Amino acid sequence: MRTKSRKKNRINVVTLGCSKNVYDSEVLMGQLKASGKDVVHEEEGNVVVINTCGFIDNAKEESVNTILDFVERKNRGEVDQVFVSGCLSERYKPDLEKEIPDVDQYFGTTELPSLLKALGADYKHELIGERVTTTPKNYAYFKIAEGCDRPCSFCAIPLMRGKHRSTPIENLVIEAEKLAASGVKELILIAQDLTYYGLDLYKERKLADLLRALVKVEGIEWIRLHYAFPTGFPMDVLDVMNQEPKVCFYLDIPLQHISTKLLKSMRRGTTYEKTNALLSRFRESVPNMAIRTTLIVGYPGETEEDFQLLKDWVKEQRFERLGCFTYSHEENTHAYQLEDDVPEEVKQERANEIMEIQSQISWELNQEKIGQVFKVMIDRKRGNYFVGRTEFDSPDVDNEVLIEAADHYLSVGSFVNVKITAAQDFDLYGEPVSSK
Repeated sequence: MRTKSRKKNRINVVTLGCSKNVYDSEVLMGQLKASGKDVVHEEEGNVVVINTCGFIDNAKEESVNTILDFVERKNRGEVDQVFVSGCLSERYKPDLEKEIPDVDQYFGTTELPSLLKALGADYKHELIGERVTTTPKNYAYFKIAEGCDRPCSFCAIPLMRGKHRSTPIENLVIEAEKLAASGVKELILIAQDLTYYGLDLYKERKLADLLRALVKVEGIEWIRLHYAFPTGFPMDVLDVMNQEPKVCFYLDIPLQHISTKLLKSMRRGTTYEKTNALLSRFRESVPNMAIRTTLIVGYPGETEEDFQLLKDWVKEQRFERLGCFTYSHEENTHAYQLEDDVPEEVKQERANEIMEIQSQISWELNQEKIGQVFKVMIDRKRGNYFVGRTEFDSPDVDNEVLIEAADHYLSVGSFVNVKITAAQDFDLYGEPVSSK
């Protein structure tokens, strides 16, 4: 009981899932702090808020297990209250209330004011851009829109996040200025769909205009684009990439598959030919751009021929970055009406095959970097190395640059020019040649 009283009235926010959830947790923590609350992220506290993910089976399982773990701790007297928010709670609230009744209260993705009230805090509308960042001090996720209007057959996000809602450019500039003042140097733009940004507010796609506004923020040195939808991609963004040094030569654009038959069933609004034409346009317009994509294998009706086409295409495109997921059969999605006819072990084998191909491509591309000098942002010190990234790499998912800490002292959050001396599949090794 001594431990419990020492942490009295401390709120512990636990984040599961994607970077959008990280952002939401940071906003929640900013609001709580503004109300004078003692709030921590994934540390000990007697009040727990679990920000859940409900996207696919694995994520749902992790969320449920985390809830059960904290409920058990509550029953043992180690914590006083457990609140659940986020996507799982939005999607399955009635089921959760019935199955795990010992949670004090469940909140959906749009119920921040109600959650704050339950925690004894007030929602403050004037707190534009006020957050408690949980990432290393030098970068922050920067959510420019919420929700999604796309009709993708496999995706449950619109069920959990609602329709697309862009944040006004002027609000985002204020938020960027506050982040820069706190030492953030890199903004990682996120949304369910960056491509759609501005259509709801300004009646036209405004991602390029937003980038032009953000590059003017003093202190911000890198701006990175994540989660752009291929259909309707605003090509003027490529011009901004070429014109503005702060906009990284990097684009995360989930393509999901290349079989026209499956793309049609997935309701992606594109074809084999259109996808390849788009990629060619990217390569021609911004030759140095690193393209990250994600693929789904095992979608209903995916034949060996479809999978062979996908493998050949991955080999041909030689994406700089690639992730591969197995299809998850999600209730209330359009694809749920289809038969989930690819066995689980076949899905996994296919995902492994794709990642083996990508591992070889990544190794070959990394060998080409040996001897070159790159501007590297130092994120942290790990073991015997300082760990950094080039502008072609996003945190947690891409290549890292490792620099011997015994030989070089580097400041976390700084930029350093690094000569690459060795390379593996997903790690680069280097030595500083001069620092900024």
